[in-house]
Amino acid sequence: MVKLKDIKCFHTERTWAFPLGITSIVCLFLLATCFNMGLLPPLYKINSFFPLFNARVSSNHSIPHYAEQKVISSNLQSRTSTPRFAYLISGSKGDLNKLWRTLRALYHPWNYYVVHLDLESDPDERMELASRVERDPMFVKVGNVYMIMKANMVTYRGPTMVSNTLHACAILLKKNKDWDWFINLSASDYPLVTQDDLLSTFRNLNRGWNFVEHTSELGWKEDQRAMPLMIDPGLYENKKSDIFWVQPDRPLPTAFKLFTGSAWMVLSRSFVEYCIWGWDNLPRTLLMYYTNFVSSPEGYFQTVICNVPEFIPTVINHDMHFISWDNPPKQHPHVLNISDTKNMIKSGAAFARKFGQDSTVLDRIDSELLNRPNGSFTPGGWCKDGSSCSEVGKPTRIKPGPGAKRLRKLINKLVRSAQNGNQCR
Repeated sequence: MVKLKDIKCFHTERTWAFPLGITSIVCLFLLATCFNMGLLPPLYKINSFFPLFNARVSSNHSIPHYAEQKVISSNLQSRTSTPRFAYLISGSKGDLNKLWRTLRALYHPWNYYVVHLDLESDPDERMELASRVERDPMFVKVGNVYMIMKANMVTYRGPTMVSNTLHACAILLKKNKDWDWFINLSASDYPLVTQDDLLSTFRNLNRGWNFVEHTSELGWKEDQRAMPLMIDPGLYENKKSDIFWVQPDRPLPTAFKLFTGSAWMVLSRSFVEYCIWGWDNLPRTLLMYYTNFVSSPEGYFQTVICNVPEFIPTVINHDMHFISWDNPPKQHPHVLNISDTKNMIKSGAAFARKFGQDSTVLDRIDSELLNRPNGSFTPGGWCKDGSSCSEVGKPTRIKPGPGAKRLRKLINKLVRSAQNGNQCR
């Protein structure tokens, strides 16, 4: 027999069971909505507190790595396809014709080129360069030559040269995603090998190698460059003037190790991306430090790459240049002439500097090393109509010459040294 109190209890349970069910449904709906809108942490974070979710979550989610940890991109792996080079060729007042000659000697339809005449050059010079680029039938057809129209002020001994280099890197990364190495040159540089020689030699290299001449032994540069503080007026004036000094001197840094070397280099795209994006902030920190550093182009990239453990194994201690210096070196190297030809060839380097305007040694390089007719492009497998190179055939058709053998011998030696761990010392 059912008692009255049992009937009352049963009735009471029914009165609160229905609201409880409705409330549970609403709560589940709100919880799902919050996950979907990102108002609650994702399941993999909740899972770190509640192991109960392990069986289901682990198969579909993984805890992400920190952004700073991803430094080396996939292009470090060796590839068999033809590599691409991205060039910056820069000049200053009076360098128009030198820059134009260097550009044509270096041109290949498979590569990319940024040209820049700094703010010290006459406006007429810059307009003439822009006009030549816009009117050249090859450049118009292929579309791989770009000019920096808003000229930068560049002072060699100040940080503005580093800024200009990074500017060109950013342009190249924005316009094209498929190049492999960045090469910075000036109008006073000239190639010692054809682009086919260069492409052929680099074709089988690991795309992560960086050719950066460097040393941590600062020597006299410690007192005369690292510790003094200077200001580069090129950062805020529209006319070039020399740097000036401020007091007091500063001590050597303790947060990072300083390196120095050549201002000319061949950089992998992965390292260039790191310098531009700077996801662990080191490139920006060092850029601010080198703002007051004498001849910062000879230290900025060296110090960045040698303070990142992931990039140290990629460094090859060479700038791919033949340069004749005094001992000890002065601010500028010797101007090369005919008597330097033998040593240039013997070096196996891809480029040389520095050359004067229309020097006879350039004519000799054109005829003996590049097989380049006067004023034309350097012939290569891409030329559809032979040595005149007025028509593009297959851009990836490569015809290496004797220069490839010289360059390959040098690079093989350098790679062996790098693989033995002789980097960033």
